[in-house]
Order: sequence, then structure tokens, then C-alpha cells
Amino acid sequence: MWDFSIGKTIGILARTMPFILTRMVIYFVITLAFILATGTGAGIGYGVGSISESPESYAVWGGFIGMGFVGAAVYWAREWLLYMVKAAHIAVIVKLIDGEALPDGKGQVAYGREIVTARFGEANVLFALDQLIKGAVAAITGLIGGIAAFLPIPGLDVIARFANTVIRLSLTYVDEIILGYNIRTNSDNAWDGARHGIVLYAQNGLKMVKNAIWLSVFLWILSIVVFLLALAPAAAILYAFPGEIAGYSFIVAIVFAWAFKAAVLEPFAITALMAVYFDTIRGQVPDPDWDAKLAGASAKFRALTEKATTAFGGRAVTA
Repeated sequence: MWDFSIGKTIGILARTMPFILTRMVIYFVITLAFILATGTGAGIGYGVGSISESPESYAVWGGFIGMGFVGAAVYWAREWLLYMVKAAHIAVIVKLIDGEALPDGKGQVAYGREIVTARFGEANVLFALDQLIKGAVAAITGLIGGIAAFLPIPGLDVIARFANTVIRLSLTYVDEIILGYNIRTNSDNAWDGARHGIVLYAQNGLKMVKNAIWLSVFLWILSIVVFLLALAPAAAILYAFPGEIAGYSFIVAIVFAWAFKAAVLEPFAITALMAVYFDTIRGQVPDPDWDAKLAGASAKFRALTEKATTAFGGRAVTA
């Protein structure tokens, strides 16, 4: 079925509880900001619209504007979240997957950030690298579909399309897996390390897709359960607002489910897939044919290759 261990994954996450708690605080603060901004915007809109015949419509627009402000703030904070939270958490997860002991006398969060700073330097460097990785990994979906088109297996094109969809939905996890590989290799050239990690992922793409499918099923089921559990209190919180905008309770429940998914379920998926990836690529070297295919299919991968030959004096990756 799948190649990851649910028990081992939960065990690793439990050992990174400081990061889990940090992520929960951050994402639930974001959730609270969405709720307050939506409610405040709706209230202001309703007040402004009270001079009209349909104040409820003003309330709806006010709520959406409030949500938009918080959404914009989260968008601009994504670089900080990647550098200070996600990457640092991944760095610690990598150490635990490899069975390494964490240093005594140093906080886990500080240790993870120390690794990331030593590896990538400034946040904008890591963010630029992450964007190139995302663009390059996107090309893998097309390559899998292209290969399937030439295989005389009935229904394989449907499977390939579904696999492509799964990979597209899991792109965030894939680029973070490559980031984990980059941290693990600890090469002098992070751009070249990312390029090699993408090629290794591509040449094992079908196995990774199989595991991504199972994880996607688990995460969607759990997210729906969280949404249903959050729906009742969300509706109660917004009960005081006019009946016309009671639908905001659904939006708030979705945001709660998103926060839980980002804080807990996302690290679970990353840890599980990363363990499978590390185990799968053990002893492998990047396949030149896949390297060429990716270069031909993705401008982002070509840009990553160019960065790898110019950054840090063009020093090659050292695993």
C-alpha cells in the first residue's frame, strides 16, 4: 500500500513538539485575525449600509474586504514563515529521520534556525530557491503524463492525469522534501543540491506519487473532520451578526481547518514523504536522462541549473 510508517512519523513529530506548538500559535493567530477582520469588516459594512435598503449586502462586502487585508498580510509574510518556521522545522525533522541526536542545552527552534541560516544565509535566498524548485517540480507532472501516453496500458492516461493532479496538489510538500534533501546533503552549493534532489525525485516519481495519493486521502479526510468540528463554534461566534451573513460561519470553519492542517497535518505529510524519499534514493545518483528531460521541459529547472553553475563559484554538490 504505502511505504511510510504512521507510527514512526507521529513519533518524530512528537519529538518536534516545540515546532508544532509554534506553528499552532502562528496559524491560529492568523485564524483569529481572519475572524476578527471578517467580523469587524462586516460590522462596519452593516453600519455604513444601514442608511441603505440592504445593509446586509454592505456587511458581506465589508467582511470580504476585512478578509482581504489579512490575506494580503499573510501573503507578504510567507517568506518569513518559510525561513523562520517551515525550513527550521524541516531541518530538525531531517536530523531525527537520520537518527541524529539533537544538541543538549539549545532550544529546538533556535537549533533549526541556526542550521537554516548556516545553509542558506538570508531569507530572500531561500525564498528564491524555493520558487525555482516549485517551478521545476511542476514539470514532473507533464513528464509522467507524457510517458504514460506512449504506454499501451488501458486506463493509464486516466491514472496519469489523476497522479498529475495529486502532484500539483502536493507541490508544497515536494519542494519542502527537496529542501530537506538540500539540508541533509549539506553541500557547498545549495542550488546544485536542489537540482540533484529534483532529478532524484523525478526518477522515483511513480513511487512518490503512490505515497502522495495515500497521504492526500488521509489529509483530506482529517481536514473535513476538523472542518465539521469547527463549524459549530464558528457559527456560535458569528451568531451575533445579521442572519444574512450567517454563511460566514462556513468560511471561519474552513479557516480553522486550514490552520490545523498547516500546523499539524502538513508537517505529518512532509515527514512521511521525506522518510520515503530518503529511503528510496539511498545509493542512487541523479540520472542524466531525467536531468535532460527536466531541462527540456522546465525553464525554472534551467534557471536552477544556471544558478548552480554560477553561485558559490560553481562548486558541485557534495553528498
